[in-house]
Amino acid sequence: MSRLSERPENPVVGLSLPHESASQHVTGTALYTDDLVHRTKDVLHAYPVQVMKAHGRITALRTAPALAVPGVVRVLTGADVPGVNDAGMKHDEPLFPDVVMFHGHAVAWVLGETLEAARLGAAAVEVELDELPSVITLAEAIAGDSFHGARPVMETGDVAAGFADSAHVFTGELTFSDQEHFYLETHAALALIDEAGQVFVQSSTQHPSETQEIVAHVLGLHSHEVTVQCLRMGGGFGGKEMQPHGFAAVAALGALLTGRPVRVRLNRTQDLTMSGKRHGFHASWRIGFDAEGRIQALDATLTADGGWSLDLSEPVVARALCHIDNTYWLPHARVTGRIARTNKVSNTAFRGFGGPQGMLVIEDIMGRCAPLLGLDPTELRERNFYREGQSTPYGQPVVQPERIGAVWEQVKENGGVADRRREIAAFNAAHPHTKRALALTALKFGISFNLTAFNQGGALVLIYKDGSVLINHGGTEMGQGLHTKMLQVAATTLGIPLHKVRLAPTRTDKVPNTSATAASAGTDLNGAAVKNACEQLLERLLRVAATRLGVNASDVRVVDGVARGLGVDGELGWDELVRTAYMQRVQLSAAGFYRTEGLHWDAKSFHGSPFKYFAHGAAAAEVEVDGFTGAYRIRRVDIVHDVGDSLSPMIDIGQIEGGFVQGAGWLTLEDLRWDTGDGPSRGRLLTQAASTYKLPSFSEMPEEFRVELLRNASEAGAVYGSKAVGEPPLMLAFSVREALRQAAAAFGPDGTAVELASPATPEAVYWAVQAARGAAGGGGAGRGARAGAVALSGA
Repeated sequence: MSRLSERPENPVVGLSLPHESASQHVTGTALYTDDLVHRTKDVLHAYPVQVMKAHGRITALRTAPALAVPGVVRVLTGADVPGVNDAGMKHDEPLFPDVVMFHGHAVAWVLGETLEAARLGAAAVEVELDELPSVITLAEAIAGDSFHGARPVMETGDVAAGFADSAHVFTGELTFSDQEHFYLETHAALALIDEAGQVFVQSSTQHPSETQEIVAHVLGLHSHEVTVQCLRMGGGFGGKEMQPHGFAAVAALGALLTGRPVRVRLNRTQDLTMSGKRHGFHASWRIGFDAEGRIQALDATLTADGGWSLDLSEPVVARALCHIDNTYWLPHARVTGRIARTNKVSNTAFRGFGGPQGMLVIEDIMGRCAPLLGLDPTELRERNFYREGQSTPYGQPVVQPERIGAVWEQVKENGGVADRRREIAAFNAAHPHTKRALALTALKFGISFNLTAFNQGGALVLIYKDGSVLINHGGTEMGQGLHTKMLQVAATTLGIPLHKVRLAPTRTDKVPNTSATAASAGTDLNGAAVKNACEQLLERLLRVAATRLGVNASDVRVVDGVARGLGVDGELGWDELVRTAYMQRVQLSAAGFYRTEGLHWDAKSFHGSPFKYFAHGAAAAEVEVDGFTGAYRIRRVDIVHDVGDSLSPMIDIGQIEGGFVQGAGWLTLEDLRWDTGDGPSRGRLLTQAASTYKLPSFSEMPEEFRVELLRNASEAGAVYGSKAVGEPPLMLAFSVREALRQAAAAFGPDGTAVELASPATPEAVYWAVQAARGAAGGGGAGRGARAGAVALSGA
C-alpha cells in the first residue's frame, strides 16, 4: 500500500452516504446557474439568431429591424468583440461566424429586457446567405475526402505476418450512431461586471478554468480579470467540458458592453440543435484468428464524425484507438484513426470519450465472428483475455490482468449463468416466435487524461478557529457525487466527523489552472489534492497536540475528532486543538496539489503509458425478443465492477447503474436522425425533442438489476485505494447489444451469424431476425444480414 492509498483508523471514506445535495435535489432548493437570474437585478436575456441552412457564406446581416422591437437593448455581432472572435481551443470556432457551418448555427445574439423580447428581436434580424455544398453523413465525408485534424496510427507487431499465420480471416464494416447528452439542465451562463471592471461568470461548465480562459481572450482581458464559478450542473456527461465556453463568452460580452448582467440559457431545442454529441463512427476492419480462435492480427480504420470544428475530436479518436483492444490481447495490430469534417454540430466529449466507440468495434467483431468460428461468444472472449506479461498495442503493460477474469467469473457465479443458459435453450426450443439470449461482456478502461499535462489537481482547505473546515477543489459537481467523496476524503484525512466539513462552490479564484472534471479522473486528481492539503494541516496540528500531550508528533493520532498520544493518558478535542494552534500562530490553511506519476505518452509514435491504471467490469444481460416486431425487453442484468476500495459505495453503485443505462440507451434506443436530402432543410436535426429522440426510461430498465462491487480490490496508487467509476460502467451495456444479437440469431439455424445495427432499435432487431430466418436456406458460414459484409477465408 502507498501512503496515498492507506486508510487510517475509523475512516469516513468507505461509508455508504447519500449525495451531499440529495435533500436539496428532491426538495427543489438546490440552486443551478439559471436559478441565480431571479436573485440578480436588471438582467438582460440573450437569444441566438440561428441560420437554418447547413452551409453558406453570410452576405448580409441586418440588425436594425431587431433594434426596433420593443424591449430589445442590443444585438451582439462579431464587430463587438474586443478580443479574439473565437470560442474554441483550436481557434477554429468563431463565436460570431462569417460562414454558417451547420443547420442552426448562431451568427448573432439579441439582448432583451425579457426573453420574449429577445426572441422576437432574433426573429427580426435579417440574414442573407450564399449557400454552399454541405457534407452531412460520414459516407459523404469519406467519399469526398472531407477530413480535418490528426490521423494517428497505432501499430504493434507484424500485421502481415499475423495474417499469414491466421487460420481464419474475416473482414467487415460497422457504422454506429452518435448520441445526445440530454442532460436535464441545458447550457446556461450568467455574467456580470463589478465596480472594478472585473468579470464574474456563473456557468454550467465542467471546465471552469477553460471557460475563464476563453471568456478572457474574447474580451481581450487577462485571466485574473475573469472569475468563473460553477455551483453544480444538472448533468454534464462530457457535453459541458468544451461547449459552455462560447455561451459564457456571449453572456460576458453582453455584460461588458451594456453594464448589466446578461443571461444565456438555451431551451431544449436550441441545446439539441446547437451543441455537439457523442461522435458517431464508421469502422472497416480485417481480423485474423488461429485455429483455436485466438486473435492473431487486426487491421482497422476508425473514422469519427467530428462535425464542423475539431473541438475534442483528436483526443476522442486517440482514446478510441487506445481502447479498441478492450480486454483482448492483439499481438499484431495496425489501427488508423481519422476525423471526418461534416456540416453538423461539432461533436465533443461524451462519457467514455472515444473509449466506447473503440471497444464497440472489437465487441462487434467478436460477436459476429464467434458463430463463424463455431465457438460460443463467451468462450471466444475468454480465450482472448489479456494474460500476465502482455501489453496493449500502444505499449502499456496490463498490470492487473487477473481482474478481468475475477469480475468475469464472479458475474457468471452471481448470475447463475450456466443454469440460466440451459433454461433459455429450453425456452427457445418451445417458442418459435420469441427467443431469449444471455450474453457476457467485460471491459478494461484506462484512467487518466490522454494529454499528460491535464493529470494534475489542486485544492484549498481552510480550518477556522472554531474547528470547522471549508474545502475548495478544482472539480465540478454534475450529480456524480464528487463533492460527497471530497467531503469524505477531507474528514478521513483530518480524523474528524463529517459534519465538521463543508464544501465551497468550484471557482477559479480559489483553485487556479484546473483540469476539466472529465476522464473519470475527478476523484483521483481532486481527492489526492484535498488529501495533500489536509495532510499539511494535520502535520502542523500534530506538532501542537504533541506538545500538549507530552509525546512525539509521530505518536499522535486524531480519530473521531480527538487527538491522543500512543502509550499515554490524556486527550485533546479537535476544537481545542485548533484554538490552541491559532493562539500559537500556526497557519490553518493549506493549498494542496497532486500530479499523477508514472505517465508518459508520445502522440506522434502513439506509444507509451498514458493511463495510471485500468478499471475493470463485467456484465451478463438476458433479453427476450419478439420475432414479429423486433420489440425486446431486458429481463435481467448482473454486474460486477472494479472500483478499487470504494470511497462511497452507494454513490459508486448509483454511477454504475446510471452508466449502464446510458450505455444501453446509446446502443439500443437513441437514434439521432438528420435530413440528408437535397431539399431546403438539408442538415436539419430531425430528432429535436424527447418526443422524437428516445431516451431510456423505467420501461427500458432491466426487470432484475443486480450490481456488485469487486471485493478485495484496493488500488495501491490511488486516493484511499479507490478507482474511477464515472465512465467505465457505460461499456457494460455491450452485453445488452450482444444478447440482442444472439437472440436474433436464435431465430435461425445453429451457427447463424447476424449483423446488428447500432443503435439496435426494435426495427434493427426485426431486420436481424429476418436475416436469421432467411439464413435457414442460405447455407455457408458467412450468413448474415448483409451478404458479403462478413467474409471468411482460409480454413
